[in-house]
Amino acid sequence: MPISIRRLFAPLLGLLLGGASALASAEPLKIGYSDWPGWVAWEVGIEKGWFKEAGVEVSFEWFDYVASMDAFAAGQLDAVTMTNGDALVTGATGAKSVMILINDYSNGNDMVVGAPGIGSIKDLKGKKVGVEVGFVSHLLLLDGLKQNGMSESDVELVNVPTNETPQVLASGDVSAIVAWQPNSGMALKLVPGSKKVFSSADQPGLIYDVLAVSPRSLAARKDDWTKVAKVWYRIVDYIKDPKTYDDAVQIMAARVGIEPDEYKSFIDGTKILTLDEAKGFFNKGEGYTSLYGSSKISDDFNVANKVYDEAQDIDSYIDPSITGAL
Repeated sequence: MPISIRRLFAPLLGLLLGGASALASAEPLKIGYSDWPGWVAWEVGIEKGWFKEAGVEVSFEWFDYVASMDAFAAGQLDAVTMTNGDALVTGATGAKSVMILINDYSNGNDMVVGAPGIGSIKDLKGKKVGVEVGFVSHLLLLDGLKQNGMSESDVELVNVPTNETPQVLASGDVSAIVAWQPNSGMALKLVPGSKKVFSSADQPGLIYDVLAVSPRSLAARKDDWTKVAKVWYRIVDYIKDPKTYDDAVQIMAARVGIEPDEYKSFIDGTKILTLDEAKGFFNKGEGYTSLYGSSKISDDFNVANKVYDEAQDIDSYIDPSITGAL
């Protein structure tokens, strides 16, 4: 093609390519979320239309928790809400993600529920405990045992899917179960005389709940993910404002089919983080007061329990830049 003709068509070609790029970038970000107060909170922004106001197209897809991670691993989602420990698990098994936003940390919703007659963790010595082995509930149990001068060898673990723990406790086959809301609350209701004997409130930062994004999507659309993060903190402000708290609870409770007054206790057991609080937990450090330290503890747990074989590069799973820039 002569140079003069190439020059003539170059602007047109640029417009066509630019238009194609714009169309691609306009594809909704697909986010999988599930039944946990810090993730149900996204519903406030969805119902209020705040994502559209922020200039970002999103498609939130509701899943059971494990199914949401499976969908992410299958490449059906751009991002998924999960715990920091499970972000490592999905990454180690082939679906790498980057944690860009900390929604909350569990502050009592994850708990060890003892059967009637079990008044403390120490009462579980020599007893059976129903727990989903290799999951975050297992880690919570180990921490509870450690705080009470015990170890895993002091109890007999019975591997139980978390959503079946209330029924297993009611059966009398175990002396305690470990679960998160709503399953932990269901167990307390289902078994009269049962009691919470340890919870995530006894170890803040053990379980961080995050928004984890595929590296490819994050690299291609970081500006859009920044807009998503801005909407998130608008949601947080709405929940924490006494003038709008009840409306936020109404929206969240409706999403999961629970009465608002009951759902308030679920929110109380979740430490939804302000922007300043989240920035602090993105600082590097050891132990549970840092997302990095907590994730390292989860990584050690996962390797020790053969959830996966090789320790993960924690830094590669965390990008504090979006939160840090807000």
